[in-house]
This record gives sequence, structure tokens and C-alpha cells, in this order.
Amino acid sequence: MELAGKVLIAMPGMQDPGFAHSVVLICAHGPESAMGLIINKPSADLDFHNLLKHLGIAPTASARPISVRQGGPVERGRGFVLHSPDWQGGETPVMELPGGLRLSVSLDILEALARGAGPEQALLALGYAGWGAGQLESEILRNDWLIAEAGPELIFDPVDGGKWGRAMRMNGIDPLTLSPVAGRA
Repeated sequence: MELAGKVLIAMPGMQDPGFAHSVVLICAHGPESAMGLIINKPSADLDFHNLLKHLGIAPTASARPISVRQGGPVERGRGFVLHSPDWQGGETPVMELPGGLRLSVSLDILEALARGAGPEQALLALGYAGWGAGQLESEILRNDWLIAEAGPELIFDPVDGGKWGRAMRMNGIDPLTLSPVAGRA
């Protein structure tokens, strides 16, 4: 089962509080590991302009507000910019994801966004979600996650409140009908 480019929607019975009601875009998936970004949990203590200031990047008046998310519990000091395919990057290669999305990890995209340039759609995730060999597959078999498709309208929606419910409804599930212990033995 190839999961790159899919979203995982945490089921109501998710035992890990860090992932409760999370929507995670899977960026890489293979037999040895998986990596994804939580796309619906805003950073509680950092916004884009403060991050730029911390990195020594001066935003111009045309800088757009970019959503900063808690990408996951691993390497929370590392930033990932998930963006639309209309920006190919500077000197650092851009990772292409299924579905036409791109992932950048270099300062050049932040500098471009600070000038009001860069991709049309972008979100910044601090940290990532990671799984070892077979771990994610075990969680899926345990009914911790619903695997789904999601387009840019959900991924880049700057309004995080309700994104989990919208993701469920987009996949034909009314979250109010789900039991928090569904699928648990």
C-alpha cells in the first residue's frame, strides 16, 4: 500500500493525544519508514513574521501571511514548507509529492515568501510525524487512521478549526456517528 500523497485522518479512538483529531499529509512512505506533516494544528507560540525575524529575514510590505503548523512531534525545530507546484525553488532541490504538491526545506523559499513571491499556496510546518518500519501499517490495521484523498482546498485552508471534521465529511463520514472506541478490541 503506497501512502505518499494521501492524508491520514485520526479516528476518534486515537490513543496518542498529540495526534487526536489530526489530519496528516503523508510525504514519504516506504518499507522502512514513513514521514508526514500534521496540517491542521496551528503553532501555539510562533507566527510567520516572528519566525522570519528569528531567522534574520526581513519581510517586505508585500509578504503574505503564511500559516505555521505543528507538523509533528519529531524535530520540532526543523521547518518544512508544503506548497503548490508553481514554485520550483532556488539552489536546494524541491521534493515532488504525489498530487502535484511540493515540499521545500531551504531558506530560499522563506526569503521568497518574505518578499511576497514564492508559491501561490504554502504552509509552514515545524517538526514532522515519523514512523518506523511497519509502525504506520500497524496503526492503520488497529483503526487509528482513516486513509483518504485530499486536495489543496483542504490542505492549504488557513482555517484549522473544523478541518478534521471537513476531512471526514469529504470522505463520506459523519464524525458525529463515530464511536471513540470503534475498532478497538
